[in-house]
Amino acid sequence: MEEPRSRPLPRILKLNFELLKLATMSYPTNEQEALIALKGDDAELAATAEAMLWGIWCRSGDAEADRLFRAGVDAMQNRKLEEAEELFGCLIERLPVFAEGWNKRATVRYLRKNFKGSIADCQQTLARNANHFGAAAGQGLCHLTVSEFREAAMCFRRALEIHPHLDAARHNLSVAEAEGGGSGYLN
Repeated sequence: MEEPRSRPLPRILKLNFELLKLATMSYPTNEQEALIALKGDDAELAATAEAMLWGIWCRSGDAEADRLFRAGVDAMQNRKLEEAEELFGCLIERLPVFAEGWNKRATVRYLRKNFKGSIADCQQTLARNANHFGAAAGQGLCHLTVSEFREAAMCFRRALEIHPHLDAARHNLSVAEAEGGGSGYLN
């Protein structure tokens, strides 16, 4: 009588489980599914969902607005921050409902150390897209930079509620709380 093969069986089951997991993994197909995927336990799926969201959010649907957006991003990447701010300002005038125009100008203003202006633009972004974890985290960075720790903590918590996999936001939240930001919630 042969002895049962006890060692290889768990390895085979493990491989089959991994294959099953890969086969049933569902990638998001739209913004709502991507937002749900952000909150899941699968960090790889959350990263895919995040990339998808940025792709969606960076398209306005208006050819001229998209041209201004790309020109602003190019200027920002080339450290032509004054030009980038002007281009995003023109974009906002043309299409004020486009949240990512506000968010990119907020980024430029942060880089130019105009933290009050950046905070205002982050607020405008969030008014147009309440799920914009980047604007929430960016606003938190501005508040943190000017030692507004409670406000910073609130913003980082909001970003983490939308996208729990943001390690930098989690770190910045702990810094804000350690500096006196408390729980980060207003009563």
